[in-house]
Amino acid sequence: MNLVRTIKIGPSISFLHAANNACGRQSLHAKILLVAACVAALLVSTQNVSAQNQPPTNPFLADSLYPLSHGGSHQQDSLQVAGPIDKSRTLEAEEIQYTHTGPAFFGVYTSPEYSNGKRVFWGNGLDRIVKLDFDSHQVISTLMLDHVEHYDTARADSAIDYFDNNNDGFFATVKAFREAQKLRSLASIYTLLDATNTYFIANKAGFIEAYGDADPSDPASAIQLQRRFDFPSEISGYSMGLNMTYDGWLVMITEHGYLLAMKPDFSAYRVGKLQHAAGAENKATRSTGYGWVRNAPAIDQDGGIYVASQEYMHKVAWTGDGFSTNPEDGAWAVPYDNSWGHGSGATPSLMGFGDDADRLVVITDGNERMNLVAYWRDDIPDTWQALQGQPRRVAGLLPVTMGEQNLSEIQSEQSVVVSGYGAAVVNNKPRNKPWYLPERAGSLLISYLGSNPRHQPYGVQKFVWNTQSKTLEDAWVANSISSPSCVPIVSNINGMLYLIGARNNKWTLEALDWRNGEPQFHYVIGGQRFNPFFSGTLLDEAGRIHYGTPWGRVRLTPNTQNL
Repeated sequence: MNLVRTIKIGPSISFLHAANNACGRQSLHAKILLVAACVAALLVSTQNVSAQNQPPTNPFLADSLYPLSHGGSHQQDSLQVAGPIDKSRTLEAEEIQYTHTGPAFFGVYTSPEYSNGKRVFWGNGLDRIVKLDFDSHQVISTLMLDHVEHYDTARADSAIDYFDNNNDGFFATVKAFREAQKLRSLASIYTLLDATNTYFIANKAGFIEAYGDADPSDPASAIQLQRRFDFPSEISGYSMGLNMTYDGWLVMITEHGYLLAMKPDFSAYRVGKLQHAAGAENKATRSTGYGWVRNAPAIDQDGGIYVASQEYMHKVAWTGDGFSTNPEDGAWAVPYDNSWGHGSGATPSLMGFGDDADRLVVITDGNERMNLVAYWRDDIPDTWQALQGQPRRVAGLLPVTMGEQNLSEIQSEQSVVVSGYGAAVVNNKPRNKPWYLPERAGSLLISYLGSNPRHQPYGVQKFVWNTQSKTLEDAWVANSISSPSCVPIVSNINGMLYLIGARNNKWTLEALDWRNGEPQFHYVIGGQRFNPFFSGTLLDEAGRIHYGTPWGRVRLTPNTQNL
């Protein structure tokens, strides 16, 4: 019956079956009334559950679902909005919105509401900053960047056509390498949108710029540079991420382990440095992006700043006026396994909120077949017994196996996705790597060529923290699902994990039940125009999926009215 699908809260719940059991031989009218009552009760129950163990909103970030990478200062990649529920099918052309924005729009951030009730998406890439209209998804304002090459739709369409016709073999790999070369000049990956609708961009050349509207009341007004902050001379290394403290300071981390805090108006700043960072400038293991620090920090409401460096997991304490690595202030640093040699590819994700919560931070480590590692964020419980062979700070450690695949190498370039006490990771290690391709070029096979069945990796694995036994446990593995390069996201409202995957050399949206990993439905989106290319799978306030490609932005607007 259509009723079952349209009122489904979790993908495996049948209210009609429950009503039949409860009502016995009552009339159909009575059964329908009971079903309605069950739906209302479960809606309330689901909302209450989704409200529990959720990180507090940072009031200094934009009042929206997605003001910075991974959705908030906590870096969880889970949102309080319901995503789509549907049957598996190929989307019609009118259900897919593609907007050319130029290269490298890995993420966009949603503005607060303007005075007229409208919102926009702010984003930037290799050659421009844009605002997209929240309703139409069309570009409404553009600021082209100086001193970089500009890319038009004809060049993008030429590359798309090439990969549609050939995304396998030596020549496709060469084409992918050439396309990737333009990213060498990408200077501004890490961005943040604050409560004043100011868009901050950290440039790897050593400065941060703040952009805003020429007319703050007009969503379509011109994008305007408001101010610039040059990094102090004592800081070195490219910026590896931006975040914001809960008392309103911007925080940046560099690949050499320097911390920089700035007031958003740039009137004051503070500098710190991670423990064990001596000689970090000489510890890059590959090109840009593989320095001693590779990812952004996570920040909690009490001033804890969490950073994964090449061999250590760190907590730095923000005192309100500076950084502290003193254990008396709650700071710590502990080593993790790094046999792979390149450190963790994950942004730390925070888990556990509330007075009685087990407060943890999770990462994947640097082993060739990575582990999921959970650390006590604050004071270690007095009764806690250290895990064998691990620092006492480690609360849990389990290998990522991807189940029956029995892979010897598993690595992820994505943050650990966290919702409640669940944590999920994906496999980004390409299969069947050609003999002629250097190790460092393996990312070409999951980026430009990621949908090709010969190379696409498979596997999503979820773990759960058991608050009763204080143990990290395996939850499920989805071996049939491929997530070549995207960052997945969870809807805390309908309990679905969404990611951009691939089937039969076509890009897809995959939807899994967060509780048990069962695939619920998938959309076939299409060919190489819809490659996610390391971007985040995002949900907007209307529950629509959107993400970036090598050449533009995609938003899915499926028609679910006839389900």
